[in-house]
Amino acid sequence: MPATVGELNPSPRILMGPGPSDVHPRVLRAMTTPLLGHLDPEFLGVMNETQEMLRQVFQTRNQLTFPVSGTGSAGMETCVVNLIEPGDRMVVCVNGVFGQRMVDVAQRAGAEVTVLERPWGTVFELDQIRDALSRVRPKVLGIVHAETSTGAWQPMDGLGKLCHEFNTLLLVDTVTSLGGVPVEVDKWEADAVYSGTQKCLSCPPGLSPVTFSPRAVEAINRRKNKVQSWYLDMGMVQRYWGEERFYHHTAPITMVYALREALRIVTEEGLPPRFARHALNHQALKAGLTAMNLPYFTTEGCQLPQLNAIRIPDGVDDLAVRKRLLSEFGIEIGGGLGEFKGKIWRIGLMGHGSRPQNVFLVLAALEKCLADCGAAVKPGAGVGAAEKVYTQAGGKG
Repeated sequence: MPATVGELNPSPRILMGPGPSDVHPRVLRAMTTPLLGHLDPEFLGVMNETQEMLRQVFQTRNQLTFPVSGTGSAGMETCVVNLIEPGDRMVVCVNGVFGQRMVDVAQRAGAEVTVLERPWGTVFELDQIRDALSRVRPKVLGIVHAETSTGAWQPMDGLGKLCHEFNTLLLVDTVTSLGGVPVEVDKWEADAVYSGTQKCLSCPPGLSPVTFSPRAVEAINRRKNKVQSWYLDMGMVQRYWGEERFYHHTAPITMVYALREALRIVTEEGLPPRFARHALNHQALKAGLTAMNLPYFTTEGCQLPQLNAIRIPDGVDDLAVRKRLLSEFGIEIGGGLGEFKGKIWRIGLMGHGSRPQNVFLVLAALEKCLADCGAAVKPGAGVGAAEKVYTQAGGKG
């Protein structure tokens, strides 16, 4: 007979990596709500409320706005496979792991992909993108707004207008940005945008909010071939999330409850105060890390407030420090990916986790770990520098 499996009792953790982030207690409570059927009139009302709040957070009036059943990568695949038919040309901007992933997804969908590259930790200029669009004349341009692997924050001003000049659809990854920095779908003139629930929305992973412009919907409706994915086919899924409420698949009801509550929290706080909170906690963390001789990997001026990528000091063992942070302090931070494995750490300050107490805690814990590794760290310098930022801001965080 197999051994009896004990009750689930995971160790307490403070999630300060690249995601998932700590879930707000109100969201956890919402997930204990009894189930309704996915076609129950009351649940359809919950869906309506969730969609309307998503539009507010995406800052769009797009009718086709809803959460896909799946994580952020499902949102990526949803946008790509619905816009791309075999042989379509697509330009993908790659300056990190998730641009690379978009290339893979587009190629699997049959796109003729042109890769536009920038060094990791940097962002794209409009002139570089204009040159690619004029040469390739693609159906779709894909770009990552918040590159989780590097902490790079891509400027979006003028990009949608540029794409429309070449009759190109603009597809944007906002998995790490939605709810942490401004995501302005209509102002950007973006056509397909996807995100995830587990980052700045402080909700468990499991849904991927997406929104499609009227131009994108028109392109989907003009398709000559069926979408390669039955499950992610917007032609069918939109009938469930649209006015028909026509059955497609069983919605993850508890996750919709969770997202609804997470969005309620976002809208109660208000988008401008929420963005200001993320920015202030980033400034405090950055001041502390700088005082501890931990420079940022990402280029100055394009650093995300919610995802801080810093260089690991020479002679310091990446994995040993992260293991110690986890075992002694209960803090999870992320390591580098790809060629930057072992070279950078990624510290998240996302949603509910973007709080002064987390800033102070991770600075103090890192100081202890680095000092014990023999790194040159002035005692109390990190915490002191962060405290100065909060004091100058009037103690708000």
